[in-house]
Order: sequence, then structure tokens, then C-alpha cells
Amino acid sequence: MCIQGPVGRGSHNDIIDVMVVQNLLNMNLGRYAGVQPPAQLQPDGRIGLKTIDAIQQFETRIMGLPESDGIIVPGDATLKALIAGLPPGYVEEKLAIVMPQATASRIDLYYQPLLTAMPKYGITSELQIAHFLAQLAHESGSFLYPEELASGDAYEGRNDLGNKQPGDGRRFKGRGLIQLTGRANYTRYSQASGQDFLAHPERIANEPLLAVDVACWFWADKRIGAMADRDDVKAVTKAINGQADGPNTHLKARLEFLFRAKALIGI
Repeated sequence: MCIQGPVGRGSHNDIIDVMVVQNLLNMNLGRYAGVQPPAQLQPDGRIGLKTIDAIQQFETRIMGLPESDGIIVPGDATLKALIAGLPPGYVEEKLAIVMPQATASRIDLYYQPLLTAMPKYGITSELQIAHFLAQLAHESGSFLYPEELASGDAYEGRNDLGNKQPGDGRRFKGRGLIQLTGRANYTRYSQASGQDFLAHPERIANEPLLAVDVACWFWADKRIGAMADRDDVKAVTKAINGQADGPNTHLKARLEFLFRAKALIGI
């Protein structure tokens, strides 16, 4: 489901759920042909009279209901009608529904690189796209962090990461939308891509195409696509995070991204 709880008048109105509904309502404004549509909403996650009015107008003017209670419930006819009104396929606007806290500028920054890199690495099935976007959304904080916030000192001297030279921990800290970490992994990606990221590892975080490409390469290299095609979210999470479940995996958050991605793709 795109939302986890009811949104509208007198509802709990979880901030993420409200943002999703606000984005969906905005993306359906083009359906008000020949009549004045409701005002475009600011997707801020706060319920108010404008959002409730937009729900009511959609239900009565677009869906043709005789009246509206101003509430949308997970799985109800209104939510299905809002999703049905979206453009088909994998389009940029839908990323705002999958990761409602992502800014428009960050979505715009990474959308075209995603279009380029995903087919290159065979991320083409509906389930793979849904799982990949969900994991990407969680790992990058909705496209906000192409480089991990920690200094990288914790990786110093980690032989399992190939960090054998002084300063390797910081030099080869996590970068990319699924974070590449350690000298050994930077070496493997350099060999696979034909570019030298040992001399300039910061490029992976600073260049949007590389930040996406390395995530797609990691996905293909670890053969995660087969796990996604089985719809095995725990196996996908373990391949990326190192654990299938537990407090450090934030599995609930990953699942919420996945539910939204699946709903928009239609699976």
C-alpha cells in the first residue's frame, strides 16, 4: 500500500502518509479537464483544510461520488483511483511517492542516471525495480546522502575491506547510493568500470551518474536481482546490509519504501 494509515479529517495522519497523498493529489490535477482544479498542495505532511478540500473535490468531481467524508484509507477506492490516474511506467514524478521526503531537486539529480544505469545492469523486471528503488531510498536517506556521514575511521585497518594502508578508512569510506566501502571494493569497481577510483574516490559521491552506477554495479555483482525477483526482501537486505533482520537493518522502513514502489509499479 502507498499509505499505512488513514489520511484526512479526524485521522491519525502520519506525516509520510499525508505527504504521499498530497503528492498523489497534485499528480492528478490534470484530470480536472474544463473545470477549475483545487489548488496545488505543498507536500509538507501536514493535514489542513486545503488537503481535505482536495480529497473531497477528487472524490466528488473526478470519481463522481455523491459526497465525500474527506478521508482516504489504505486500499480504498479513492487511493486506487489516485494511483490509476498516474502516468504509466517508471516516470520521474513517481519517485516523489516512493520517497516522499526526497526534494524535487534531488529526484531530478538522480532520475536520468537511474534511467541510464538500471537497464545497463539488467535491473528491468518490475520486482527488481521496486526492490532496488526501495533499498536505494533507505540507504541514501531518500537521495540525500551519496556519502556516509561518519568519518570512516571505523574502517581503518579492516583487512576484510582491504584497508591495509594508513588512512584507507577515511579515504575509502562509504560512497554511492548503495555505499561502496573499503579499498578492495573500490579496486573491484575501478577494474569493472575501467576508471581509477583509488586516486579519486570522492568522485563516486560527487558525480550523480557514478553514485547510481556503483549502486547498480553492486546489485549486479552480488546477484541481488534473483533475490528481488523472488520477492525476498530479507535476502535483499542481507546482501546489502549484511543482516537480514534486526535493529540495524531498519527492515520496517525498507518495507514501507517497497510497499510504495510496488503500488506505483502495479504489483
